Amino acid sequence: MAVNTLLLELGAEELPPSALDTLSDAFANGIQRGLEDAGVTFDNVTAYATPRRLAVQVRELADKQPDRNVERRGPALAAAFKDGQPTKAAEGFARSCGVTVDQLIHLETDKGTWLGYHEQQAGETIQALLPEIVRKAIGGLPVPKNMRWGASRVEFSRPVHWLVALYGSDVIAAEALGLEASRTTFGHRFHAPDAIQLAHADDYLVALEDAYVLADRDKRRERIREQVLSEAEVQEATAVIDESLLAEVSGLVEWPVALTGSFDERFLEVPAECLISSMKANQKYFHLVDDSGQLKPLFITISNIESQDPDQVIQGNEKVIRPRLADAAFFYETDRKRTLASRIPMLESVVFQQKLGTLADKARRTSAIAQLIANQIGGDPALAQRAAELAKCDLVTEMVLEFPELQGIMGHYYAKQDGEPHEVATALEEQYLPRFAADDIPHTATGKALALADRLDTLVGIFGIGQRPTGAKDPFALRRASIGVLNILIKGELNLDLRELLACATEQHRDLPKTDGLVENVLTYVMDRFRAWGQEEGISAEMYLAVRARPITKPLDFARRLRAVKAFAQREEAAALAAANKRVSNILTKQSHDGGAQVDASLLSEEAEKNLYHEITNRRESVAPLFAGGHYMEALDTLATLRQPIDDFFDQVMVMADDTDVRNNRLALLASLQALFLEVADISELPQ
Repeated sequence: MAVNTLLLELGAEELPPSALDTLSDAFANGIQRGLEDAGVTFDNVTAYATPRRLAVQVRELADKQPDRNVERRGPALAAAFKDGQPTKAAEGFARSCGVTVDQLIHLETDKGTWLGYHEQQAGETIQALLPEIVRKAIGGLPVPKNMRWGASRVEFSRPVHWLVALYGSDVIAAEALGLEASRTTFGHRFHAPDAIQLAHADDYLVALEDAYVLADRDKRRERIREQVLSEAEVQEATAVIDESLLAEVSGLVEWPVALTGSFDERFLEVPAECLISSMKANQKYFHLVDDSGQLKPLFITISNIESQDPDQVIQGNEKVIRPRLADAAFFYETDRKRTLASRIPMLESVVFQQKLGTLADKARRTSAIAQLIANQIGGDPALAQRAAELAKCDLVTEMVLEFPELQGIMGHYYAKQDGEPHEVATALEEQYLPRFAADDIPHTATGKALALADRLDTLVGIFGIGQRPTGAKDPFALRRASIGVLNILIKGELNLDLRELLACATEQHRDLPKTDGLVENVLTYVMDRFRAWGQEEGISAEMYLAVRARPITKPLDFARRLRAVKAFAQREEAAALAAANKRVSNILTKQSHDGGAQVDASLLSEEAEKNLYHEITNRRESVAPLFAGGHYMEALDTLATLRQPIDDFFDQVMVMADDTDVRNNRLALLASLQALFLEVADISELPQ
């Protein structure tokens, strides 16, 4: 079976840069899936993409499907012949197979003998298979928004202009989106606009690079990175490369050329974040900083052409950025004419959620929760109250209305300028931390109190109006809010009772339609996020279930138990002790033992049960201070030494003795053993 390279390319007008990677990967996956479904072998599939093309290259693709042995089963032998002559059923089956009855075979099965037919079916060629595979792959692309062009009824993200389908040097007779496949592609729109005839599918990357197109997404991205860093080095500065911006810029150019421009130093009086947001959001520029991290009046733009007069290109970009930065300066100066506190009344007219009131209502609720938290963590409730009052005021400033990503950041700046306490100003920015699982948490006590209060208010409110997240929808980002709560409590070493905090949050709401069990429902939802939280620390589902079996409402305490169980699970004794605890649990459950009875030492007769009772008593005394201090790892290490006494007990003692008092006493002994481990977790959930 011969192999060769397959090349597919769809040429179009400039595709949306934000969707380019998704479309490219989907195209490659669609082709790969089609080939796999057809049973055609290949080595690897590579996706390429530029603003004007989606391409897929498949290496060492077989030229046909493998031949298949096909076996068909017909009527049962008893129904196929009557008086030695073939019945209509037999003749009909033979005709469907294209043979005569005497060419059929007998198939022996456990249910009897049947007429059958066996043949070797030749695999279809790649030329025959590919047209449908290409059509399906293109038809299944996740196009964000379709459009039509001209008189055609064809729909796609952008007008399409060419389709390449080459297997080796042969054109595949495929058709899609009204285009017939050929070997003709096109290079850079300006540097190499003429048609390019590809002699072979292997020539693709080289031919395009000769025509000023870097089709390899990763290579183009790294070319941009290298050029930006090189330009910054010339300026004796450091380029700040945002990976999302790098990906977006890479989706805007086919032949990147980095150029450095400048802007007036007077704009540096505006907070750097404002200038950076303007440069990134509006112009897709990379900004530069000096050795101390201060913004320099420079930017790097990525051009899509090698201009013979780069200075003119630079001047054009400088001319464009000037009014953008002037707008940012204007917003900043306008906002500074009034204090944040003067904007508090404006929150009365901004709806947070239709059933939960305005931002002013949210601020009042958050204030009460934040004061409670601040008091419990050693913060200043007055500062927490002030921070909550001002928390959302920057949302109605000109700057944040223009650049929403600056929420909190501008609140910090404006509060600082207004002379608000330092911790209050800092908290206005910290309230949004952590933004993602691995992000920093707030550093100040007021910031922690505000960040927790804001999330708890949202969780209770959204659950209270019956809009809890589903598997597919989480419009209020409650999963992220829950993990944020866990991270602040755990990383911040705040041993707070989440049930108590949620009860406080619930009390701040009025007329919630879904109040029955609200606190417990939200508590369960947040604590269930420990599954996702634990994955970051290598904690298995069994370890999570072992701790979840306990009614723990303090996330920091829950996390300490999880880490202790994880460490315990690595011990040699863990599996045996888990199995023993499972056995104990089964016995107690079967006997409906409530664990309340005390062990009567006078009823202990067997040496093994006396020894186990003695060991449990000693361990209880030694681990009690460890439990009290939350030192669960040390406690489990101590309890691990019970393995041998437990094994001896089950080997030598009959729990279900005939004497009722002895039997109940032994059950009480097992209950005391189980209770000792349950001080940390139900280790019977661990692998045994």
